[in-house]
Amino acid sequence: MNSDNEPLFSAKNLKLLKEPLGSSNPITVQVLGICSALAVTVKLKPSIVMAISVMAVLAVSNVVISLLRKRIPPRIRIIVQLVVIATMVILVDEILKAFAYEISKQLSVFVGLIITNCIIMGRLEAFAMGNKPWPSLLDGLGNAAGYGLILIIVAFFRELLGSGTILDYQVIPNSFYEFGYVNNGLMILPPMALIVVGIIIWIQRSRNKDLVENR
Repeated sequence: MNSDNEPLFSAKNLKLLKEPLGSSNPITVQVLGICSALAVTVKLKPSIVMAISVMAVLAVSNVVISLLRKRIPPRIRIIVQLVVIATMVILVDEILKAFAYEISKQLSVFVGLIITNCIIMGRLEAFAMGNKPWPSLLDGLGNAAGYGLILIIVAFFRELLGSGTILDYQVIPNSFYEFGYVNNGLMILPPMALIVVGIIIWIQRSRNKDLVENR
């Protein structure tokens, strides 16, 4: 229970987790974080690691800013938010280098660019600055999960159709190639990530007319 005697997983709190997966997805509805969706989704493994990294940074940063929100002078709040995010990104980057060095090299500068990810800055400014730590944690987890979900979906199809593999394991049988099947080289090019995201947006909005009406 929180200080207001509201259950930790009340309907209101669960909404913070569920909505970013669908009706308020940061990529397909709010159109944020598109750059990393284009850059890191050639393979599934880096996309999963990127999604987990963003989740760690956003969830912890949201909680820290929520705890400090009443002590941060308004005129320097953006600077404080950037310092918190940068600290978390450095920690995540060092952990990746220590335990997943090869993936860290694949992600290269993109982990560092989490600092400028508009999803993270947006949630800190729009939510954590005005809410308590527990809802802020759920908001961070929900939005990071929504972001990661799209990354993983895009990477799944790009790796499958572009390389014939999933998590670097060949899943398309050799017999297909013997019959003339060829991997779609276009799928590993950045524009195809944007096209796949566009298809996801089209499917989502065709299934949920409210998204079209609210735009």
